[in-house]
Amino acid sequence: MALVVLAGPAGVGKGTIVQRILASEPDFMLSVSATTRSPRPGEVDGVHYHFISKVEFEGLIAENQLLEHAIVHGSNYYGTPLNELTRAEAEDKHLLLEIDLQGARQVKARIPQALTIFISPPSWEELESRLRNRGTETEEQIQTRLSTARTELASAGEFDFNLTNQDLDSCVAQVVELVRKYERGS
Repeated sequence: MALVVLAGPAGVGKGTIVQRILASEPDFMLSVSATTRSPRPGEVDGVHYHFISKVEFEGLIAENQLLEHAIVHGSNYYGTPLNELTRAEAEDKHLLLEIDLQGARQVKARIPQALTIFISPPSWEELESRLRNRGTETEEQIQTRLSTARTELASAGEFDFNLTNQDLDSCVAQVVELVRKYERGS
């Protein structure tokens, strides 16, 4: 089992990459993160995220029940419950973590053997276009995400591997191949 961290700026396609891997690779599973943000249309509690209150989240922090956690975009907590690792081990599956830069740094510090992969956009213009085309954020939220993206992109060198999501199918195949190589120890 590999612990695989996928990070990159909002709008780069991490969620779509994860969906494609899960649809085609039965030995992968997604860690379900906890968050204090409100669900977006179509998101289901316990499937996309564990939507919990700030008080509940702070309780998990106090009890050291999170692999990583952060306040993202200045307002909402996000984190990975430790029991996601236990669940993946029990099912003998590679655990995908789709998290931000802060979380990736925490995971790598706590579990150095985690495989970290940074996903970049093909261009800044494409990233901005993808964020706007999602239609899920206000202009203020888009500007916050773009500001955060500059910092994230500057930190890509901290990851074991860097991939550019120019072509979705190719990027998905590259992630799976990196995990397979890691699994084989090569």
